[in-house]
Formats: sequence, structure tokens, C-alpha cells
Amino acid sequence: MSMNPQLSAEPAQIQLPRDCTFTPNDWQVLSQYWFPVAIASDIADKPVGVTLLDVKLVCYRSHGKVIVARDLCFHRGAPLSKGWVENEEIVCPYHGFRYNCEGTCTSVPAHPNTKISPKLKLIVYPTVERYGLIWTSLSSTSEQIPDLSGWDDPDFINITLPSFDIAGSAGRQMEGFLDVSHFAYVHIETFGDRNNTEVPQYKVKREGDQLIADYWSTVSNYGKGQENIAEEGFMWLRAFRVFPPFAASLTVHFPNDGKLMILNCASPVSARYTRLFCPISRNFDKNAPVEDTIKFNLQVFQEDRDMVEAQTPEDLPLDLQAEAHIPADRTSIAYRQLLSEIGLGRSYTS
Repeated sequence: MSMNPQLSAEPAQIQLPRDCTFTPNDWQVLSQYWFPVAIASDIADKPVGVTLLDVKLVCYRSHGKVIVARDLCFHRGAPLSKGWVENEEIVCPYHGFRYNCEGTCTSVPAHPNTKISPKLKLIVYPTVERYGLIWTSLSSTSEQIPDLSGWDDPDFINITLPSFDIAGSAGRQMEGFLDVSHFAYVHIETFGDRNNTEVPQYKVKREGDQLIADYWSTVSNYGKGQENIAEEGFMWLRAFRVFPPFAASLTVHFPNDGKLMILNCASPVSARYTRLFCPISRNFDKNAPVEDTIKFNLQVFQEDRDMVEAQTPEDLPLDLQAEAHIPADRTSIAYRQLLSEIGLGRSYTS
């Protein structure tokens, strides 16, 4: 699915959040894309507060559907995430005002017989529940969710990893996910091999607004201590697909036609704070404990987080002259160019 929200030449201006950490232009651009904000199973019987692009949101279920709205009761500015859900309506914890799933206020307990002001209406955002995640957009109603083909394939098992917070920018996290020359150094405790550092030549292709890179190497994807059934010299294919601005899929081709599909979704809480969501599908080891998969991937995330949080500058420079590059950086160079194309500033990014 295309991730291009078909930005207009002059997108409708939305009021920026207070203390916005983005430039006004970058915020307006990013607000038109869709991002995951919560694990679907975490949204049950209580409201949950989350933040996207510096905007505080509340997630809750009503009539079996997840609602995403501004975490704000317009009566006195109380956060609805501190309230509760009763009879399919969210209740403000300050004065008991109630709102239905459309965001309309249905009850003002202090004045039960008075007509309710139309100003008492929540700002509700579009939502999609997919891959075990809750997705929303602050200014686009046209659904734009990246592809994870294995998720709906009955031959695959699906795992939604816990969300993972990173005190760093979404752009830096994304570039680390796409990087193929750091395995032997950053991931030495999980799957990297300090004796296998050379990066073979590879190409990056453009398909619409997406990037595609097929990377072949002998670097194994089996974790340290795991049984490795790959023959010596087995060529591993890691197929990347980038969905701007902050999502990318990786399909790792294992022996015996095994496929591991990972969707890396870096959700920008703020310009320099990221919540990572990562649904996984695979067609092998179907009876292996899910806990082992979660533990291994969280260890990989931790290894990457330590580097992302230490990088300087914290923002991802879109000016290609700002940092040095090597041939192994083809995907990240193309990614930076793509972010420039969608309208982000040159000194960006979140």
C-alpha cells in the first residue's frame, strides 16, 4: 500500500501543540501521515494516555472499537486518560462529563436538565486496528498503513512485540534499522559476527514513494546459542522496503524457504523521543516459545537504542553534506533524500 498521503501544495494548517518540539513546517508535514500509538491488547477497559507529535491523546474502547481523541475535556482541561469508561462512554474524572464514541458530550451531572453546549465535543481522530496495533493520523482521513503481507497469511504465525521507548529521534532509529554495516559491532551479543564485517555491493530501487533494497550477505540471522541449520556460506537475503516517513519492513530469508517478516514502526512521540512498535510474522519455528522471540528482539532493540541515544546530532541531517558516507550507506542516503522530498526541513529530523 502506498504511504503517500498526497500532500497538497498548501496543506490545511492545524494549530501546533504547545511547546512543540518540531519546526512548524515539519509538524504540519508529519501530521498528515499515519502512525501506531498503542498496542491493541493494551486498550481494554480503561482509557490509556499516549503522545504523538507532542499531542496528548487518549485511547479507549467503545462498542468494541478503539477511539483515539485529544486527551482533553474542554470544560476545564482535565485529561480524560485519568477518567474511566462506563456504558460505552468515557467519563471525565474532574466533573463527570460523559462523551460518546463520536465525541459528543451526553451528560453534565451538575445540570442534568440543561441543554449541553456544542462546544463540549471531543476532538476525535481516525483509527485503524491492524497488526495488533492502533494507528491514527492527526490530519489525514485517508488510511495509509504499511504492508506486512505475512500477517494475513495462514502459513505464518504473528507476534506483536511490546512497545519500546527510545530517547532519540525516529529518523535516527529508522536509519539504524536500515543500516547493514553495524551488525558486527552493535549486535555482537545477539547475532553479529566481528569476523564478518564486509558489506557486499547492493542496489536501492524506487517504487512510487517507497524504497526497496535487497541485501545479500553471509551474516547469519540466527541468534547466539540458537541452532544454526544454515550450510556454510549460506547467502542470507534481507529484503528492505521503506514506507515514509518512519516505517520499514524487513523480510529475512532463512534456510528451507523460511521467512521472517518484521515491520519497524518508529512513532514520533516528540522530535527526540520515539516509541517503537514492531509486529513480526514468520512461517517457521511455529511451536517455539513466543517469549524467546520477544526476549531476543528486545535485546536487539536495546543494542540499537544505546547507539541511537548517543548519536550526535540527535536530529537526522537531510543535508547530505553534513555527514560522511560510504557505499554501505546507499539505503540511508536514499532515505534521507526521500524525507527531503516529502517536505521535511534540511536540518531535520524527528
